[in-house]
Amino acid sequence: MKGPNFLKYCIPLLRVMKNLGGSGATGEVVDAVITDLKIPDSEVEQLIPSGQSRVRNQIQWARFYLTKAGLMDSPKSGVWRLTQEGVEAKLNEEQVYQLFQRIHQTVGGDTKSRAEKKSKKEKENLDNDIVEDEAHSESLLETLKALTPKGFERICKRLLTEIGIHDIQITGGAGDQGIDGIGRIRLNDVVNFNIVFQCKRYKETVSPALVRDFRGSMQGRAEKGLILTTGRFTQEAQKEANRDGVPPIELIDGERLVSLFEKYELGLKPKTVYELVPEFFRSFES
Repeated sequence: MKGPNFLKYCIPLLRVMKNLGGSGATGEVVDAVITDLKIPDSEVEQLIPSGQSRVRNQIQWARFYLTKAGLMDSPKSGVWRLTQEGVEAKLNEEQVYQLFQRIHQTVGGDTKSRAEKKSKKEKENLDNDIVEDEAHSESLLETLKALTPKGFERICKRLLTEIGIHDIQITGGAGDQGIDGIGRIRLNDVVNFNIVFQCKRYKETVSPALVRDFRGSMQGRAEKGLILTTGRFTQEAQKEANRDGVPPIELIDGERLVSLFEKYELGLKPKTVYELVPEFFRSFES
């Protein structure tokens, strides 16, 4: 396909969004695109200088341009949604490239002029930059990774409290067998169950072996398990977490962690951003 590398994800992204019913959480959608295209872990794990997955970054860029084209929007932080135009859209590769050119000329003129001043290598990496309205995600993850292990456990406890888990106790330490904390989920006045969780400040991926070991540790202690990480879970780890015949384990990776911090506004302050609408001013030119 002509144009930047991320354009190859536009059509699969629209297809996956339709299969998901028109909307989904950021991490859910990105994972679905990766699964749909059968992208191997070895490729997903390739990182750009910022530390983000190259594949995931490019899927976010595809979403950025589809949003500018009016095919997608974001009704709330951490959620992607198709507009009615997006639901009806049936794009081919040439139409995707034309869409990119149109949007790039409208909102990316200054990006283009900056790119002309960059070296050839920098120009090739231009599409790997973080989309401006998601730049805080990188800062948040780096801040979380910089915490001490105990500090990360405490902030995870705060997040789980906000979500609605009760009676949380941090148990991490010598002899914890991989369990960093326990809590209770109350479904109603009479039904509740135990949950155990593990907190991992990872820059890299979480393997299926860690998920299996965690499940072994939770046996007889809780009905539900939860692993939170600043990194990512391999596709095999995700399959292991939901394997038939064993207790399921909920996985919260870095992207989902960011979405939850946004939802509950933990350490984040929302900011209104205004975008210029050129069409409005053109009506005053004559």
